[in-house]
Amino acid sequence: MPKLSLFPLTAETSEQGHLRIGGCDVVDLANEFGTPLYVFDEATLRRRCHEFKHEFSKGYPDTLVIYASKAFLNRALALIFKDEGMGLDVVSGGELSIAHSVDFPFGKVYFHGNNKTSEELNLALDWKVGRIVVDNFYELGLLNELAGQRGGAKQHILLRLTPGVDPHTHQHTTTGTIESKFGFPLATGQAQEAISAALSASNLDLLGFHFHLGSPVSEIQPYELAMELVLRFAWEMGGKFDFDLRELDIGGGFAVPYTLDSKAPTIADYARVLTGKLTGIISELGLGRLRLIIEPGRAIVGQAGVALYRVGTIKQVPGIKKYVCVDGGISDNIRPALYGAEYEALVANKALDAERDFVTVAGKLCQSGDILVRDINLAPAEAGDIIAIPVCGAYSIPMSSNYNAMPRPAVIMVKEGQARLIRRRESYEDLMNRDLM
Repeated sequence: MPKLSLFPLTAETSEQGHLRIGGCDVVDLANEFGTPLYVFDEATLRRRCHEFKHEFSKGYPDTLVIYASKAFLNRALALIFKDEGMGLDVVSGGELSIAHSVDFPFGKVYFHGNNKTSEELNLALDWKVGRIVVDNFYELGLLNELAGQRGGAKQHILLRLTPGVDPHTHQHTTTGTIESKFGFPLATGQAQEAISAALSASNLDLLGFHFHLGSPVSEIQPYELAMELVLRFAWEMGGKFDFDLRELDIGGGFAVPYTLDSKAPTIADYARVLTGKLTGIISELGLGRLRLIIEPGRAIVGQAGVALYRVGTIKQVPGIKKYVCVDGGISDNIRPALYGAEYEALVANKALDAERDFVTVAGKLCQSGDILVRDINLAPAEAGDIIAIPVCGAYSIPMSSNYNAMPRPAVIMVKEGQARLIRRRESYEDLMNRDLM
């Protein structure tokens, strides 16, 4: 079935017409673990890690692939990324703490963020984080002071630069343009000022630069342009400050297809073009060999995750619209409401049904904008059916909420016919256990 191409790599249909992932019948999973339910396929996660490492290292051997934790991180995933030899991109004390809880190798942890607190920076210093990506002048001074209180080796840092490149994605997820809240802009002269200040900081060791254009970026050309701008800037700064660029972190944001008609470059496409561009500019400018860092998040976990819901109410507005209402919604996936994100869907217990019904899949939350999939052809759904929405592995869970006092859903991992719980469902008691009377 064409629609299965969006599901995890192990997706198939059973003789009964049920969707199977990782050798598990998703209808059985929904019955066992309840709904809403997020299902992650371990084989797909590991395959994507391997592909990024293989394809980029093939074109540029000194490449470090670090997973962008904001897409979704918990302890089970952190252990997989550790086992796969990945690094981690973290943006908060919470993500740092998850990494620390599984003894993740902190030399491969890069700490990002535009407003890191002193408490978070102290955690990073205590745990000897590999790189702190400095975002602004305030942080530069604060980090130098905190690092100085410890003595010993200097803290390795990168400076986050804003190259002024539009990646042509949603305005809420565009981060590389000059007006962004992130980084030191090249165009204003602040990037050069930051280099001077960083090189003068007695407790910091400036290794290189970082930029991140946004997400999802479905074109390769913006990365090429940003790389050229930043590398030429680095060459110029080398002459001014005797600065040696040792690391270049080009961020992530690599796109994945969410619908059957959406397009995205393959991992091999991204790798071939970007490593070729990097090698060419290094050669042209006579730069020394440097380490390339990439930060895929969505492109690793997106396809690996599937959301399962149970159908309740069916509402027919004669001649206008038919709603299929499910037991989740914007509380577990706010992306359609926030970004206008589009998804496909499948009636998981009728995966082979050829009959089609034109419907909108709506959530149960008290907002008219609580729509998960708008205007889609599905097998005729009835109360009790299971709706499966693919490519839900990125951002849905970490952006979930308790709106309408909805408990957050359970998350499971499937592999070779076995399912294990990696995050239990919140209970009503969980919703109240921090309240005081």
